[in-house]
Amino acid sequence: MERKLIITTKSDWKTALRSAGSMASVGLQHGKYQGEALNFETPGDFFVHLTPNRWAMISEMQGAGEVGVRELGRRLGRDVKRVHEDAAALVELGLLQRSESGALICPYTDIHVDMHMVKKAA
Repeated sequence: MERKLIITTKSDWKTALRSAGSMASVGLQHGKYQGEALNFETPGDFFVHLTPNRWAMISEMQGAGEVGVRELGRRLGRDVKRVHEDAAALVELGLLQRSESGALICPYTDIHVDMHMVKKAA
Protein backbone atom coordinates (compact mmCIF):
# COMPACT_ATOMS: atom_id res chain seq x y z
CA MET A 1 0.00 0.00 0.00
CA GLU A 2 1.28 3.45 -0.88
CA ARG A 3 1.24 5.76 2.11
CA LYS A 4 0.50 9.47 1.93
CA LEU A 5 1.06 12.23 4.47
CA ILE A 6 -0.59 15.62 4.82
CA ILE A 7 1.43 18.19 6.77
CA THR A 8 -0.56 21.09 8.18
CA THR A 9 0.06 24.19 10.24
CA LYS A 10 -2.78 24.83 12.67
CA SER A 11 -2.24 26.72 15.90
CA ASP A 12 -5.24 25.05 17.51
CA TRP A 13 -4.06 21.49 18.18
CA LYS A 14 -7.63 20.44 19.00
CA THR A 15 -8.75 21.38 15.49
CA ALA A 16 -5.80 19.49 14.00
CA LEU A 17 -6.64 16.44 16.09
CA ARG A 18 -10.32 16.58 15.09
CA SER A 19 -9.33 16.84 11.43
CA ALA A 20 -7.07 13.77 11.70
CA GLY A 21 -9.84 11.90 13.54
CA SER A 22 -12.33 12.82 10.84
CA MET A 23 -9.96 11.54 8.17
CA ALA A 24 -9.59 8.24 10.06
CA SER A 25 -13.36 7.97 10.52
CA VAL A 26 -13.99 8.37 6.79
CA GLY A 27 -11.39 5.68 6.15
CA LEU A 28 -13.08 3.28 8.54
CA GLN A 29 -16.54 3.94 7.07
CA HIS A 30 -15.39 3.34 3.51
CA GLY A 31 -12.76 0.71 4.29
CA LYS A 32 -10.18 2.78 2.43
CA TYR A 33 -6.89 4.25 3.59
CA GLN A 34 -7.19 8.05 3.84
CA GLY A 35 -3.59 8.96 4.59
CA GLU A 36 -1.87 10.28 7.66
CA ALA A 37 -1.41 13.73 9.16
CA LEU A 38 1.36 15.70 10.85
CA ASN A 39 0.64 19.14 12.28
CA PHE A 40 2.87 22.03 13.32
CA GLU A 41 1.38 24.85 15.40
CA THR A 42 2.97 27.61 13.31
CA PRO A 43 4.75 27.99 9.97
CA GLY A 44 7.82 28.89 12.04
CA ASP A 45 7.69 25.50 13.80
CA PHE A 46 7.36 23.84 10.40
CA PHE A 47 10.46 25.58 9.03
CA VAL A 48 12.51 24.92 12.19
CA HIS A 49 11.86 21.18 11.91
CA LEU A 50 11.82 20.81 8.13
CA THR A 51 14.92 22.61 6.89
CA PRO A 52 16.07 22.58 3.26
CA ASN A 53 18.65 19.87 4.08
CA ARG A 54 15.98 17.71 5.70
CA TRP A 55 13.64 18.17 2.71
CA ALA A 56 16.50 17.07 0.46
CA MET A 57 16.89 13.94 2.59
CA ILE A 58 13.19 13.14 2.36
CA SER A 59 13.23 13.71 -1.39
CA GLU A 60 16.23 11.41 -1.82
CA MET A 61 14.67 8.74 0.40
CA GLN A 62 11.21 8.61 -1.21
CA GLY A 63 11.01 5.35 -3.11
CA ALA A 64 14.69 4.53 -2.44
CA GLY A 65 14.05 1.60 -0.10
CA GLU A 66 16.50 1.05 2.75
CA VAL A 67 19.48 3.41 2.73
CA GLY A 68 22.22 3.63 5.35
CA VAL A 69 23.24 6.98 6.84
CA ARG A 70 26.71 6.85 5.26
CA GLU A 71 25.25 6.11 1.83
CA LEU A 72 22.67 8.88 2.25
CA GLY A 73 25.45 11.30 3.20
CA ARG A 74 27.38 10.27 0.07
CA ARG A 75 24.32 10.73 -2.15
CA LEU A 76 23.63 14.17 -0.69
CA GLY A 77 27.27 15.27 -0.56
CA ARG A 78 26.96 15.99 3.16
CA ASP A 79 28.90 15.19 6.32
CA VAL A 80 27.74 11.87 7.81
CA LYS A 81 27.49 13.31 11.33
CA ARG A 82 25.09 16.05 10.18
CA VAL A 83 23.07 13.57 8.10
CA HIS A 84 22.79 11.35 11.18
CA GLU A 85 21.51 14.32 13.26
CA ASP A 86 18.95 15.30 10.62
CA ALA A 87 17.88 11.67 10.17
CA ALA A 88 17.29 11.34 13.92
CA ALA A 89 15.07 14.44 13.84
CA LEU A 90 13.09 13.11 10.87
CA VAL A 91 12.67 9.70 12.53
CA GLU A 92 11.33 11.46 15.63
CA LEU A 93 8.79 13.31 13.47
CA GLY A 94 7.82 10.08 11.71
CA LEU A 95 8.91 11.23 8.25
CA LEU A 96 11.62 8.57 8.14
CA GLN A 97 11.72 5.18 9.82
CA ARG A 98 14.51 2.82 10.79
CA SER A 99 14.54 -0.70 9.41
CA GLU A 100 15.53 -3.70 11.54
CA SER A 101 19.07 -3.35 10.21
CA GLY A 102 19.20 0.33 11.25
CA ALA A 103 18.94 1.71 7.72
CA LEU A 104 16.54 4.55 6.90
CA ILE A 105 13.27 4.24 4.98
CA CYS A 106 10.81 6.92 3.87
CA PRO A 107 7.40 5.24 4.15
CA TYR A 108 5.54 7.93 2.19
CA THR A 109 5.19 8.05 -1.56
CA ASP A 110 3.10 11.24 -1.40
CA ILE A 111 3.69 14.16 0.98
CA HIS A 112 1.39 17.19 0.75
CA VAL A 113 1.93 20.42 2.69
CA ASP A 114 -1.13 22.52 3.52
CA MET A 115 -0.12 25.81 5.11
CA HIS A 116 -2.20 28.92 5.76
CA MET A 117 -1.16 32.25 7.21
CA VAL A 118 -4.02 34.50 8.24
CA LYS A 119 -3.76 37.91 9.84
CA LYS A 120 -5.16 37.75 13.33
CA ALA A 121 -7.94 40.14 14.23
CA ALA A 122 -6.82 43.06 16.37
